[in-house]
Amino acid sequence: MERFITIFREVRDPRDANARHDCASMLFIALMATLCGAKSCVDIADFCAANEADLAEIVALPHGAPSHDCFSRLFRLLDPDEMASAFTAFAKALREALGLGAPTGVIAIDGKRLKHGYERGRACMPPLMISVWDAQTRLSLAALASPDGDEVKATLKALKSLDLKGGIATSDALHCHPKMAEAIRAQGGHYALKLKKNNGPLYECAARAFAQADAKGGAPFCETSEHGHDRFERRRVSTVAAPKDANLPGLAMFGRIESERRKAEGKTEIWLHYAAVSKRFTPRKLMAILREHWGVENHLHWPLDVVFDEDDSRTRKNHAPQNLSIIRRMALDILRAHPDQRSLARKMKLAAWKKEFFFELFTHMR
Repeated sequence: MERFITIFREVRDPRDANARHDCASMLFIALMATLCGAKSCVDIADFCAANEADLAEIVALPHGAPSHDCFSRLFRLLDPDEMASAFTAFAKALREALGLGAPTGVIAIDGKRLKHGYERGRACMPPLMISVWDAQTRLSLAALASPDGDEVKATLKALKSLDLKGGIATSDALHCHPKMAEAIRAQGGHYALKLKKNNGPLYECAARAFAQADAKGGAPFCETSEHGHDRFERRRVSTVAAPKDANLPGLAMFGRIESERRKAEGKTEIWLHYAAVSKRFTPRKLMAILREHWGVENHLHWPLDVVFDEDDSRTRKNHAPQNLSIIRRMALDILRAHPDQRSLARKMKLAAWKKEFFFELFTHMR
């Protein structure tokens, strides 16, 4: 616990010098409350008041339990970049405590809107969070708020603090451009970036490369099919070496992904898209990489919305939505790191009901 409290002490307190409650203590209490199911500043304050005696043995509470207004004001004023830096330090400390090294598999990059966290009159532009996620361990590596909604700019900033050596960064087509490729390669990683017509010249280059390969007998491919949930799905991934005139730093090959889905009522849907890849992979390996990328939706964004109710959070003012999102991601990683096989929701309930299990969430990491 002390290590995580120390990380929060590095966050600059934006309040006036006469603030009565310690910033690091309040942030750690917010994390503890979120682990036990708190969804808002009111819940955090109630948790603190109900457990004041126990919490006073862990953090400094010389003036008693802070009110919900105190928590709300702190989260509104905190600089999201300060919280992002704390989260990166937290993720590093968590991996060290679990005995994990640098990520060596898929590193998924994706943006997530805080659906109901918009300010009045800006419902069309809810706050945006950038996620950098280790698909192998299902733990976050970084999270950063994008104040102007520019996902690419925020992602480039997030990557500067990460060591990607040995990893394969994946993302959707928004990030398939030279600056992103350069940033990933500069941090020591490889990339597999989805490619669509928003990058016209590169898309046409990929289409020509596969057309030439098909004319010569076809590119090497891997195909899978699945039946389930009243539908049939077929996927085929083909690969071809990138031509010399392809304009993307470090590009080694293109992948072509063909998907077909037939539903019970007979409706058939077909998709075709490409991927730009900086390392030569077999079609089977590339298929696995591209499918692993979507774990960021199923194992990060989905639990944030379903278990932590992030999409339904009505916190809106200033920086509070983004800063509370950082706290939720910390809590999610702590819950997931615990070896107990219960679901995340059950672990949260058990942490609230059983003090021994709550402390075990921290003490099992050595």
